[in-house]
Amino acid sequence: MDYLFLILGMIILILGAHLMVKGASSFAKMLGIPNIIIGLTVVAFGTSFPELMINVFASLDGQSDLAVGNVVGSNIINVLLVIGIAAFIKPLEVQSTTVRFEIPFSLLGMAILFVVANDGIIDDLPVSILHRSDGIIFLAFFLIFIYYTFVVSNWESKHHHDEGHDVHEMSKLKSALLLVFGMVGLYFGGDFIVDSATSIATKWGLSQVVIGILVVALGTSLPELATSAVASYKGNADMAIGNIVGSNIFNVFLVLGVSASINPITFNPSINIDLLLAFVATLLLFIFVFTGKGRKIDRKEASIFVLLYFAYVVWLLELV
Repeated sequence: MDYLFLILGMIILILGAHLMVKGASSFAKMLGIPNIIIGLTVVAFGTSFPELMINVFASLDGQSDLAVGNVVGSNIINVLLVIGIAAFIKPLEVQSTTVRFEIPFSLLGMAILFVVANDGIIDDLPVSILHRSDGIIFLAFFLIFIYYTFVVSNWESKHHHDEGHDVHEMSKLKSALLLVFGMVGLYFGGDFIVDSATSIATKWGLSQVVIGILVVALGTSLPELATSAVASYKGNADMAIGNIVGSNIFNVFLVLGVSASINPITFNPSINIDLLLAFVATLLLFIFVFTGKGRKIDRKEASIFVLLYFAYVVWLLELV
């Protein structure tokens, strides 16, 4: 039953995020917000909502390793597996603003997470904790990123004739119903996943970190995988790359920021290796943009990403 509830929870969670994004996008369109801003805010929020809901429940239940493992694991999967698959389908050209600001901002997020989470290493304290004050710092950085997104979005909407996420405007009633059903799905999906994942980890003697990174993170990264794969196939490289880098920034600053603000999170030092891989993967993404011909991620570099991910999974399973 635990496996059934885990799969059911992921389906409900992803469906809930999809419905909520459609409803919220329709409301935003009614308010006259440009498509490109909706794509870079509402849609980006939507793909990170699964991680957010799981972390809220994990934080409330005191499942710290699951909460941190979910975020770090999602960031690893997003770069190595999702961008790897998307770039293998079709080489991805990377927008200059993504290279200059968004990828470095994602690197900054993981560097800050390492510093504020490792009280044991940096301050020589017996326990490492992400305190509420750390959560507030993360949320402050998140607001800076949102401000930047609006500035860039406004500039692009003026210069690119409002190209962006295709938004279907619906009636107010239908939009409201989608929002409500989406939120209900997010709530129950997140609850099912945390409870079942914790139960499975206990039965198999697995750590919450491993369950969070291998199972829960992969499940919550399915929206990013679907969005980026389709965007790559359609030749929309900006959405394929921007969706992932934006999601990774959201994961650290918004998801962990909210989680730590709700309840302080105990940080397991063993996650530092996974955090280092997330940092290295993002650094490789930055480096690969400047290798080869043009500012793009080609199939050879995509293959390196995917192989690195599977090597990481094998290494994790050997530790179990």
